[in-house]
Amino acid sequence: MGLPRRKKQPKRLREGHEAPPIFARGWRYHHLGIPTSIPHPEERHLKHLKLFVRGFETSPFGIEWMRFEPDCEIHELIKQVPHVAFEVDDIEQAINGFEVIYPISSPSEGVRSAMIAHDGAPIELIEFSAEKKAAKTKGAAA
Repeated sequence: MGLPRRKKQPKRLREGHEAPPIFARGWRYHHLGIPTSIPHPEERHLKHLKLFVRGFETSPFGIEWMRFEPDCEIHELIKQVPHVAFEVDDIEQAINGFEVIYPISSPSEGVRSAMIAHDGAPIELIEFSAEKKAAKTKGAAA
């Protein structure tokens, strides 16, 4: 005779006024990436990633448009579905337990990022070096 089974507790649903639980982990909103196939004169080419980006620097909401080269090897989900990006303090810890669809890499100096998937949505996690954070803080104070 085995032990009595415990009843599974239903998951607590988040109320409309509550922040997403990941905020308790210290994740901070950074940007919204939106795939597009339309070229734009102000886009910047990230040759090593085979994609073009625009808008992040000027959008008050952190919207970044992304256009991919035909031979770009980034995961199809990232090319087709908008993603939300969060700044994290420890990227290795942040990706732990999630499905990683793009491994930790360095898109630019002092920046590390990775993409995870959750419920069919791509999510980018970004970690800035101490030097990048200091420069960001200094720029905001000016």
